[in-house]
Amino acid sequence: MKAVVNHILPFSSVDGPGNRTVIFFQGCNLDCKYCHNPETRNLCGHCGDCVKSCPTGALLKRENKVVYQKDKCVDCDTCIKVCKQGASPKTKEMTAKEIFAAVKKQIPFIRGITVSGGECSLYPQVVEELFVLAKEAGLSTLMDSNGMISFKEYPGLLQYTDGVMLDIKCFKEKDHIKITGHPNTMVLENAAYLAQLNKLEEVRMVIVPDLYEGKESVKKTGEFLRKFPGFEKIRIKLIAFRPMGVRKEYAHYKTPEQESLEEMRSLLQKMGFETIILI
Repeated sequence: MKAVVNHILPFSSVDGPGNRTVIFFQGCNLDCKYCHNPETRNLCGHCGDCVKSCPTGALLKRENKVVYQKDKCVDCDTCIKVCKQGASPKTKEMTAKEIFAAVKKQIPFIRGITVSGGECSLYPQVVEELFVLAKEAGLSTLMDSNGMISFKEYPGLLQYTDGVMLDIKCFKEKDHIKITGHPNTMVLENAAYLAQLNKLEEVRMVIVPDLYEGKESVKKTGEFLRKFPGFEKIRIKLIAFRPMGVRKEYAHYKTPEQESLEEMRSLLQKMGFETIILI
């Protein structure tokens, strides 16, 4: 069993507690307008447009497939800029053992691993196998997920998952469809299920004033989570939209005012949440 990996970040201090190695998988089942990693949304279609554009010859087409030669790449990202499919040719199919071989190099310096994307839950079997290996090595395991695949269907995966950092894009279904192209029924079902299991590590909300009413969404999300025992320990991360990295057709959205974010944090604090982080 293999998964398509976009890249592996050896060290990160913002993807869960402590220093962590983060594995970014390729492919996503949402199409968020404000996606800050739009090149991770889809798998390479091997059209070859990037091959013709690569200034260093790091890409070639062999047997109708784009082949990436990392040793020739200078990370200019020309290939990503010309891709019309929201993909990257700089990916690699890897087994869980191959991924963990890359993780092991950092073991003396990390507390755990986090899987992200794209969307990590598109590869549940590989993630489960990877987490088993991580646990055997004494590492903690976290998933950064959009919650669009039912966690109830993967009890084995959850057995080896210490927690999930869940994106709740917005609370209202119609706004969620507007932002992502899909309803959020599954996301909220997963939020409830993980909260009941005490595995809802963090809830993340990107605040985009031009797309939806952020304060109302934060309030509704807080009220929803308050129903579960131990809700106060769920970390809430409010992330201000920024245009860097997003597709140019969506780069005009405004960044929320700091005062507005502070109001949202105060609202959640009054509800009883103990940790609200503004980014």
